[in-house]
Amino acid sequence: MDHEWRYTELPMRARQAIESFVPPDALVAQRLERYADVQPRPADHDGDTEKLDGAVFTHHFEDVPGDHETVRWHYVETGTGAGEPVVFLHGMPDSWFLWHHQMAALSDSYRCIAIDLKGYGQSEKGRGDYRHSGAAGQLVALLDAIGVDQFILVTHDRGTVQGDHIAATHPGRVRHYVRGEQHLHHFHPDLAPQDDLLAEAPWSGLMEDPKRFVVWAYASVGNLPVADEDMRRVIQEYSYPGITRAVPRYNMASTFRKEWIERRTDLIPRWRAPVTLMQGRDSRSQPREFYADAAEHIPHAAGVEVRYVTGGHFWPLESPEETSAILREVLRVRRSPAS
Repeated sequence: MDHEWRYTELPMRARQAIESFVPPDALVAQRLERYADVQPRPADHDGDTEKLDGAVFTHHFEDVPGDHETVRWHYVETGTGAGEPVVFLHGMPDSWFLWHHQMAALSDSYRCIAIDLKGYGQSEKGRGDYRHSGAAGQLVALLDAIGVDQFILVTHDRGTVQGDHIAATHPGRVRHYVRGEQHLHHFHPDLAPQDDLLAEAPWSGLMEDPKRFVVWAYASVGNLPVADEDMRRVIQEYSYPGITRAVPRYNMASTFRKEWIERRTDLIPRWRAPVTLMQGRDSRSQPREFYADAAEHIPHAAGVEVRYVTGGHFWPLESPEETSAILREVLRVRRSPAS
């Protein structure tokens, strides 16, 4: 392997944490029994509303040019239309719902927009461009279509991979990049054993049962319990038809290692907005030690800070109040100057 791409040695704490990456079958079975009664959720329609944490959320659908045809997007809004837009991107196995607590908490001051990534939730599931760069470009086309020019970008996990492209390709539009739970400068393949598993999912059957996959994923890299009502909705949002075939296309199109190299060689040097890295203090897939020197590796950003959240990988749902408080604080303190 080229010296430039030498993997960072894992701290002993992180090495011990990933030794039991695959959760015991008994634990998965126990949690599956707990959620055995969860039924699929009916699809939403444009303009449907629901109240969560005291805030009114409105569902929207938009057909936007992409894949040489159109891409149908599902996104959800809450907050004040006059407020600064905050765009939320989720990871796997999640949906817009991952961020609902934080959206409600910010809704008094911001226009909060959470998008189902292509292949997830109620967004497009058809074949097309599932490179993260391509999907990110189509996502920006959605923002164009709904009149969002400059915005704060808040991301988690696989949504962060697309966020990295957006922050690099549209530096004048991203006012602040709050980047969550994804490899940055440091990487070791032992932290990503799911990479091959996900790429083979259509054949191995890993995702064939959406409920089991969600429970397995949260048991694998979560740390603190998630409220029952939240877990039930997470399962429902990952159970819409087509997800189990669409999501693995991302892993077929690339690998975690290739993403890491592209990030270091091309994307990070083009970030200009202030960057806040949010990481789970006890994340098993993202050891906190890998972010201690983050500012050294993001040379052109308007500022870099690292904030650790109590919990594992799924801290927006594991520690919702703490996550919301940190977001409110960092967005109030730092802004990128308007272009």
